[in-house]
Amino acid sequence: MKKIISVCLLATLSSATVIKEIKFSGLNHLSNTSALNLTGLKIGEKLDLSKVNKAILNLYKQNYFDNIAVEENNGILNIIVTEKPSIAKITVTGIASNDRKQIESMLRIKRGNLFDESSAKEACDRIKNYYEARSYFDTVVEYKTKTLNNTDGLELEFIVNRGENIIIDNVYLSGAKKLSYSDIEPAVINKEKEFMGWMWGRNDGKLKIFELNNDSARISDEYMKKGYLDVQVSAPYLKTYTDLYQADLTYFIKEGKPYKIKNISIENPLFEEKQNLKTVKNLRSSVGKIINIEDVRKDVKTLETQSADLGYAFVEVYPDIQKNDETHEVTINFKVIPHEKVYIRNVIIANNSRTVDRVIRRELYITEGNLYNRTDLTESKNALRRTSYFDDVNIKEKKVDDTHIDLIVDVKEASTGAISGGIGYGSSDGLLLNASLSDTNIFGSGIKSSVSVDKSDDTLSGRISLINPRVLDSQYSLGGTLYSNDYEWDNYSEKNYGFDITVGRQFARYFNASLTYNLEQSDIYHLSPTLLRTGYDLGKSIKSSISPALSFNNTDDYYLPRSGIITSTSLEYAGIGGDQKFLSSSTRFNFYQGLQDYIGYDLIYRYKASFYKVWNRGYLPINQRIYLGGIRSIRGFESRTVSPKNEWGDEVGGTIAFANSVELSFPLIDRIKLRGSMFFDYGMIGRKNLDEIKRMSTGVGLEWITPIGPLQLIFAKPLNKKKGDDTSTFEFNLGTRF
Repeated sequence: MKKIISVCLLATLSSATVIKEIKFSGLNHLSNTSALNLTGLKIGEKLDLSKVNKAILNLYKQNYFDNIAVEENNGILNIIVTEKPSIAKITVTGIASNDRKQIESMLRIKRGNLFDESSAKEACDRIKNYYEARSYFDTVVEYKTKTLNNTDGLELEFIVNRGENIIIDNVYLSGAKKLSYSDIEPAVINKEKEFMGWMWGRNDGKLKIFELNNDSARISDEYMKKGYLDVQVSAPYLKTYTDLYQADLTYFIKEGKPYKIKNISIENPLFEEKQNLKTVKNLRSSVGKIINIEDVRKDVKTLETQSADLGYAFVEVYPDIQKNDETHEVTINFKVIPHEKVYIRNVIIANNSRTVDRVIRRELYITEGNLYNRTDLTESKNALRRTSYFDDVNIKEKKVDDTHIDLIVDVKEASTGAISGGIGYGSSDGLLLNASLSDTNIFGSGIKSSVSVDKSDDTLSGRISLINPRVLDSQYSLGGTLYSNDYEWDNYSEKNYGFDITVGRQFARYFNASLTYNLEQSDIYHLSPTLLRTGYDLGKSIKSSISPALSFNNTDDYYLPRSGIITSTSLEYAGIGGDQKFLSSSTRFNFYQGLQDYIGYDLIYRYKASFYKVWNRGYLPINQRIYLGGIRSIRGFESRTVSPKNEWGDEVGGTIAFANSVELSFPLIDRIKLRGSMFFDYGMIGRKNLDEIKRMSTGVGLEWITPIGPLQLIFAKPLNKKKGDDTSTFEFNLGTRF
């Protein structure tokens, strides 16, 4: 600003002069008319030094000019400007390639901009802060400019000299007696370096300076989860050794004593006192227990939901915790302020570039005009996730006034269509060929279809299916499949082709009832001599069957559920015409529970069980009997090889079977949705009794949600292998939920 004033004072101006003409010299980025309007000067008025000074200030504020001068000659005012040079090229040196995109986005300077020194300095500061946030200290960022040949522009170069990581060698909790570093380590961000800290799952010890003060609060929170409400945790004291880029971190702690809960009460005007007393018994906090501040927070959420389900969307719950310092007891009084009932004004669907609005709306349990209900809102999100159409779903609440709210259903669409083909080799199946075309959301309509062909040394199968899960957006579904298979098993071969048609209906939110009709021609050929002696028949037969089924699904996601149950039961009756006459029952139960809220880690517990029973009512061919083994029952044993056998060692199939598994799934690389798993499988099968054959296995796996669907890689080890068992240590599966 001093530069401008000095220019004004050096100009020789006469106060008696009348402005006859105003000229500009050096303008490129502003037109003469725009520049004149900015000055405020007018032809015909007397020349005034203060107005000229203001005009120069107005022009300078546009940030286009390095220098501005004014000359006057016989009433002609000449405003001479020197524009800042434009930036023709921007380069950043001294950075890794994987940082380049992020750093270039934070420059906020583009080619064609006029060079501004303050903007360049601010960009340097942002780059420095970026590296400090990633624990690189002593980072130096400079810039320099260079005039380019054959152009009026210049090159702006940012030179980055990235610093070093400071590594935390030790974390000390001075004064701590009840909790040790190992107790608070899962909660804090700044951790001690561990041996081989560069490995996944190990702590590398890198200092995150912006999280230091937050770590003090996190330590306090860990104490308050144990009942230490009087705990005092100091700000972190960081002692650095700059020559070694190492540091020791110390927190000074006064613990106090834990508090027990003496009494819990709820003041909620929406319910009678009797109901509030009943609700107290269902809270996580309970009388006689040590107070846990995390349980109190969850109880607040429970009470909020209880009122919000009655329409009180803006309900507030305040836990009033009164401490008795002498007895170290607390009373908790949850005060509920419901405010007004809230109704849904608009439901707005956002970011669905492919899926049509009605397909999304039909899954919502709450819509325009409805009274607000938080549980319905949560279940609507889960219902949309169960469709498999979306990678993520978020329903945002936008307050309109005290009694109305808008819901914005923000979806991130998944890649539901896939064209795949493959060639491989398996130790048991030989050469493997596969080709498929599928889409679970054709043209965004919600209709599912697939066409697939599989070929190996022992199998040839083809399948075409089409399913509409919500016919005319109703609760009814309709689907059908055409298929043809040619299998060569160890002891027999079969060819079958046919079709099935399924009609279903959703009811009671999570339930679905269906009825399937199946017509199939089956041809058993190349039956081994020993199976012929056992009593099995060669030749063609017709199966005509109906299968009523009932299913339940309240999970929160299609491919990777973290909560809920999937269970189904069906009964196939074969004998509505045709040759085959049997009755077959199949029941499955899957339970999913995410443990993030309990242990602070994204571990998912899964339990899966299945039970099968078949009754011979006249003719039960060998291919309709029950077999275990493989990725869908007992991993580590080849498909269909866990079976009762005849005296010559041939699998003859069972009539009753049970299989179950326990799994733990844990994150590996969240960015690419890669997880690991550990499992234990156990199954039983027999011709008359379940305990005739028992097998178990354990192993690990990789779970990856790829662009063409979820992929499972399984590495299994049988635990009680018997002589004659066919085992498999590696299997994979594509396209089914985990």
